[in-house]
Amino acid sequence: MAVGAAGVTGADLDDLGSGLRGRLLRPGDDGYDASRAVFNGMIDRRPLAVARCADAADVVRAITFVRDHRLRLSVRAGGHNVAGSAVVDDAVMLDLTAMKALALDPATRTVRAEPGLTLAEFDAATQASGLATTLGVVSMTGIAGLTLGGGLGWLNGRHGLACDNLIAAEVATADGRLLRASADDNEDLFWGIRGGGGNFGVVTSFEYRLHPVDLVLAGGLTYPLSMAPRVLRFYDEFVKAAPDELSTAASLALSPAGEPTVSIVVCYCGPLDQGEQLLRPLRTFQSPTADSIQPTPYAALQSGGDAGFPDGRLHYWKSGYLRDLTDAAIGTLLRFVPSMPSAASGIGLQQMHGVASRVPPSATAFPHRAEQYDFLILSQWPDAAGTQRNVEWTKALFQAMRPHLEDAVYVNNLGDEGPSRVRAAYGENYPRLLAVKRTYDPDNLFRANQNIDPSTDVLPETRGPASPAPA
Repeated sequence: MAVGAAGVTGADLDDLGSGLRGRLLRPGDDGYDASRAVFNGMIDRRPLAVARCADAADVVRAITFVRDHRLRLSVRAGGHNVAGSAVVDDAVMLDLTAMKALALDPATRTVRAEPGLTLAEFDAATQASGLATTLGVVSMTGIAGLTLGGGLGWLNGRHGLACDNLIAAEVATADGRLLRASADDNEDLFWGIRGGGGNFGVVTSFEYRLHPVDLVLAGGLTYPLSMAPRVLRFYDEFVKAAPDELSTAASLALSPAGEPTVSIVVCYCGPLDQGEQLLRPLRTFQSPTADSIQPTPYAALQSGGDAGFPDGRLHYWKSGYLRDLTDAAIGTLLRFVPSMPSAASGIGLQQMHGVASRVPPSATAFPHRAEQYDFLILSQWPDAAGTQRNVEWTKALFQAMRPHLEDAVYVNNLGDEGPSRVRAAYGENYPRLLAVKRTYDPDNLFRANQNIDPSTDVLPETRGPASPAPA
């Protein structure tokens, strides 16, 4: 489909705006610059117009306008994607941030939530009834992109990924329909949106399964870098034997004083007394410089790291999956940490295990089902003067770590890295995802994402209906 803004007139845009319950913003309008500003300060793009959608009908109208005028389209929900794909020059951006309705049913432990909600807003509503579902680890993140890409969070060991807890969704497709996607309705689309990102349409509501979650035993242990080999070896052995109720992450970073450190963060979502007993060996095998593990409201854990990600910072990430935290991998990390250019950056090893790791790879579009670490080099710095140094350091560390990583990557961590890395994100499910893409978006209207190009020559596999993910 040929795309371009040259033939669109001001009158055309006026017509679009007049039909929206929300607002249409153009360059120079109040709110335009705020709408196009996203989490990653490296992204500075100028859409042709921003459709601030108020409801699903606005989404359908904007999609139809873009399709009929052969324009480019992007979709912003949380705006937290490091690639900045929510914003495209000379495109019409669908801004979903005003769509924040949430309907909770405590009796059935389900919730219907619109895509403009952040994790903080979602958690505040569900925690009022003592309920939660797996949703990321930074509360400013939007629920939409997180869920569509899989959704790794603090409850993944006991309750699976965010996409594993998705019961149904309402999806606005390229042909202007609003479809229900579930195990019983448009099941191929339902399979695809659970890990395939925004390739198939715009999700206008999500329905999740919730779980009783109140206080969790959570917090961190911090050690100097000199103790990192012993700490990381013990940590790796400890978590491999941990029950589903315990989810963890390790990280390497610089302290406020510039000293390299290694930290372990835990979340135990079972009985607190059992958690205290379980974690005692981890807390006592060495003497940490800090131990903040204590009973914590789940929502407080979710927002505990927010201060480390203020608006306006520039971000460059590299990521992969690490199956084995070997001595060689640890040694590589320790060589690079002291030269980390920005004290705001960090290297994360978020554990994926338990229920999330046991779902069959073909049950949802998210394929990376194994006991492993989501390895992320999250580099961030305050201004453009530091860009070259930080990017070069990040690339060098990632290249040094490549021999230790799987040929795979979590799509929610992926930047603008080319088709081969997109294939690595979708893994063995790419052929089936391609078939779904050809069904629901054959002209690739939804291309501002980690794109599954329907014109590629990969032939789809023949499979039966999608299998439901376990609770």
